[in-house]
Amino acid sequence: MTVHFHEEDLPAGVLAPGPVAVDTETMGLVTPRDRLCVVQISDGQGDEHLVRFARDSRYDAPNLRAVLADPARLKIYHFARFDLAAIEHYLGVVAAPVFCTKIASKLTRTYTDRHGLKNLVNELLNEDISKQQQSSDWGAPELSEAQRDYAASDVRFLHRLHDVFVERLLREGRMELAQACFAFLPARARLDIAGWADRDIFSHD
Repeated sequence: MTVHFHEEDLPAGVLAPGPVAVDTETMGLVTPRDRLCVVQISDGQGDEHLVRFARDSRYDAPNLRAVLADPARLKIYHFARFDLAAIEHYLGVVAAPVFCTKIASKLTRTYTDRHGLKNLVNELLNEDISKQQQSSDWGAPELSEAQRDYAASDVRFLHRLHDVFVERLLREGRMELAQACFAFLPARARLDIAGWADRDIFSHD
């Protein structure tokens, strides 16, 4: 298992074919205001790749954008809604098709209200991850080893979680519903960017 660190783009040919796990680190939770700093990506073969963007980045990243925009590659996220918004706003691509482990958890783990990545990894995979660096400064000139390891851990387990949740969604008869939710997520992310993050436009109010 190796964490590879890159500046401004992903090197060509470093990922195996097939699904990729994706996550992002930003300066905050307001997408248009808080810039994209890091994109993490893994093909599930044991290595993680971190792509860091500078304060003055143009976010060209042709290799990374090609992978994210590839309609033949499934992208596995935890809370895809946020990552899709950041990727589309800064990199200009819709990083779909989507599988979101947080939505899958809410549809299948109805016996709990704990759907964070740490909870899922602990319960379903019997592993432990630290969230200490979650709120650290991702725009700093240098990222610490702790930050890099935290960022890598956010994609390290997603392929395995995907396999668990596919089995559970099928078992509970909720795969079709999950797929409909996943298909809607790029539009949900655009609504967030456009100013409807805190409004349920489907409600009667």
